[in-house]
Amino acid sequence: MPTLSQPSMAVSDTLINTLFDGRYRIMRKLGTGGMANVYLAEDQELGRRVAIKILDDRHANDDQFVERFRREAKNAAGLSHPNIVSIYDRGEAEGTYYIAMEYLDGRSLKELIVSRGPAPIPIAIDYARQILAAVRFAHRHGIVHRDIKPHNVLVDAEGRLKVTDFGIARAGASQMTEAGSIIGTAQYLSPEQAKGAAVDQTSDLYSVGVVLYELLTGVVPFSGDTPVEIAMKHLSTLPVPPSEKRGEIPRDLDLIVLRALAKDPAERYQSAEEMDADLERVLRGAAVSPATEEAATAIISRPPPPPVAPTAITQARQPVPFTPPAAYYDYDEPRRRAFWPWLLALLFVAAAGVGGYFLYNEIQRQINGATSVRVDQYRGLREILADQKIRQRGLVPNVVREPNSDTPETYVFKQDPQPGAKVNKGAQVTIYSSTGPPKTTVPNVIGLDTSDALSRLADAGLKWKLTQVNSSKQSGTVIDQTPNGGASVDKGSVVNLKVSKGPQPVAIPDVRGSSFATASNQLQGLGFAVLRKDVSSDQPKDTVVDQSPNPGTSATPGATITLFVSKGPTTSAVPDVTSQDQASAQAQLQASGFRVHIVTQPVTDSSQDGIVLSQDPQGGKQAPPGTVVTIVVGKLTQQQPGPPP
Repeated sequence: MPTLSQPSMAVSDTLINTLFDGRYRIMRKLGTGGMANVYLAEDQELGRRVAIKILDDRHANDDQFVERFRREAKNAAGLSHPNIVSIYDRGEAEGTYYIAMEYLDGRSLKELIVSRGPAPIPIAIDYARQILAAVRFAHRHGIVHRDIKPHNVLVDAEGRLKVTDFGIARAGASQMTEAGSIIGTAQYLSPEQAKGAAVDQTSDLYSVGVVLYELLTGVVPFSGDTPVEIAMKHLSTLPVPPSEKRGEIPRDLDLIVLRALAKDPAERYQSAEEMDADLERVLRGAAVSPATEEAATAIISRPPPPPVAPTAITQARQPVPFTPPAAYYDYDEPRRRAFWPWLLALLFVAAAGVGGYFLYNEIQRQINGATSVRVDQYRGLREILADQKIRQRGLVPNVVREPNSDTPETYVFKQDPQPGAKVNKGAQVTIYSSTGPPKTTVPNVIGLDTSDALSRLADAGLKWKLTQVNSSKQSGTVIDQTPNGGASVDKGSVVNLKVSKGPQPVAIPDVRGSSFATASNQLQGLGFAVLRKDVSSDQPKDTVVDQSPNPGTSATPGATITLFVSKGPTTSAVPDVTSQDQASAQAQLQASGFRVHIVTQPVTDSSQDGIVLSQDPQGGKQAPPGTVVTIVVGKLTQQQPGPPP
């Protein structure tokens, strides 16, 4: 990924001062990468400066590069974070593809390391923590970057870092090979990436460990003359602890780097949060976590160092004094030697070489022009064998790799010219080599209705297998899929979908005989809805006399249970309250739904004072609720009762 702030190039460019896609005024070129050019442009609609990344013309018709470019825009656009370059727009214009992204007036971290050398320890920690913040956010959204390196980290003058270039990022664990080759940058590859094996978030943390190593020491932990040699070191060579290259580095920082660079992903940090927590501890002078101490000790075992005077490593831990990040960015650069004489000499040598090349080709063409050869049959051969046979005939192979469902990978399925044709020696023969079945991107159908999900899979040329499972989601909703959305698979592959068939049925309890309030609370606690219907019954009022569905049957949470509730009996037996005291008799009658009328009768027997002598209606007699019951209560008097009237 080119730096989004490199100085303008001197080479003429036809896009400069043009209006791209009717919106972006191209101002100057910022840099060139492996598959795209980056320009500074002004958004005419929003009036802001942006960096426009435009896919190189030679790659605009290459499905693999277009897919990688599309993936970068898709992955980065879904990640809004202060430490990730923002994507504003993406599209297709003028025969190619582009991404409009945030313009950062700064430099790449690689440029800073090359020009400044090792960073101050607190700044190295701060920069690593900012990278971890971006990585943590991407991982939480299921994105593994897969190409963390200082070239893909931009730094502004205030020490803010932003991670960019999600061109080879993938959602979840994935294989690290594309078109049969390992992708990524050799110095920053994790061991599993070097083997072309599946990667996950720990692979990004390994790469962050390499970047931290380089920030601390100015060099990467593994180097070599070829990418293969470097990859082999990632697989088998233990890194030299950073403190052996820079004595002021604390031992705890050594342990963090060594754990991050563990060959076995299980021994590394398992999350960006875990690694960031250790860096924060070192920054305030605390020890790393016991897990890091044990893991790093297991990874590399060093003999006890000879007695030396106390250093930053052997002294008691102290907080690392924090220096503002801008101090690393702002100090003056050393004067560079003039490069124009070297450039002119290089151009002269290149011109001479090109002239000699064309002169040699012209001589060869004239010598071989009169000699023609017959083109052989190359269809059905492996690409490497067909290439050899073409060269043996004095012809030039032009290999075009395309998907083909009917031909195994690496086998030739088409050629031009056809077999038997006569051509001059040195002529070009184009062979079309199969890259296997056509690829397609799995759509994300989680949360969709089954019919919508199947329609999207069919549009992508995929098949499916459905599995019904219980879930709290609405019946017919897709709740999981394998492979995940965004994965690249062969067309015609099967996508396994888990579809909700609703919640697990629950047995309905028997609530008959309970009060409505108690029954309703019990059923709602199980997730059921409750419907009340009042019915006539001789049961007490508000008593559940029946329910539907019946007790013991099963229903899914959310189903409605109907409760039939007594309105209360139409008549009831009048309680017999004779011989009770007035208060007790009155309370019992009222509790039974009757009204009470009290009549006093003089008595001379003190045992009858306040006692119910008689009642009307009599006890045991049926009467409607609300009927007035008259009770005769004795009242003590000293006078002799007169003769009855």
